[in-house]
Amino acid sequence: MNPPPSPPTFSWWTRHQRDIAPWLFLAPAALMFTLYVLVPIVESIALSFYDWDGLGEARWIGLDNYRELATDPDFFIALKNNVIWLVGFLLAVPIGLGLALFLNQTVFGIRAIKSMFFFPFVISQGVIGLIFTWFYNPANGLVGEIFGLFGMDPVSVLADEHWVTYGIVLAGLYPQVAYCMILYLTGLNNLRPDLIEAARLEGAKGWSMLRHVVLPQLRPATFIAVVVTIIGSLRSFDMISIMTSGGPYGSSRVLAYYMYEKALSEYGYRMGYGTAIATVLFAIMLVYILFVLWRIHQQEKETA
Repeated sequence: MNPPPSPPTFSWWTRHQRDIAPWLFLAPAALMFTLYVLVPIVESIALSFYDWDGLGEARWIGLDNYRELATDPDFFIALKNNVIWLVGFLLAVPIGLGLALFLNQTVFGIRAIKSMFFFPFVISQGVIGLIFTWFYNPANGLVGEIFGLFGMDPVSVLADEHWVTYGIVLAGLYPQVAYCMILYLTGLNNLRPDLIEAARLEGAKGWSMLRHVVLPQLRPATFIAVVVTIIGSLRSFDMISIMTSGGPYGSSRVLAYYMYEKALSEYGYRMGYGTAIATVLFAIMLVYILFVLWRIHQQEKETA
């Protein structure tokens, strides 16, 4: 009688191939992310503990840059302006929702109208900044003409330290509203018609339909709109650079622009101090990003 055949032996790779394959696919992206994102972040944080002009030898000063930030009035003006940007930019979400509800109709020419509303998002931020700079011109701008219609003297928005930040935020809202509108239009096109019909049979309409049936189905679009809007408000730079260059008297600076002024402009060349400002901005954004990741994890657990 022949002995039973021995079970086949498999190599280590064959036995672990299914577990290792995903990591091999992720390895190139993980390597690039480490080299071009994580390493620069660590180096920037380390540079914030030095006094360096970008050319000479860096000198270790410990926490002196952060101590200076704590007593720097220009830093707190920039931080306050970032808060104004954050609050003002969030208006893009409800305005975008309102426009999406208004444009979500099947009437002749609605596609052309949608394209007109979306146009601000596809053109350059620099172009929008220049256009609004002309609008705010008190001599021959649109805002001056509107004030003149009511017999009022025009206000030089970009030259008034009390109004300049609000004027730039309004210019920044112009393309951001278009982006939120597109997100909500996409969400409205994916609403479940059976839920809408069931709600109508139950007598729901108007505000009750919007609150209890439509908005819950738009939750993913709302989440993305809020995330993108908040991150955009915290990294605002281009509009300020084009419209005011941080003026008048530094009253329209935000953290990103103040970092540029201190580290790279002719007013600074203080790389260590600039990276300290960048580190504070990164810490603020990191708190929010961690919250976003936690929310995504919670939603995946709920749908699992």
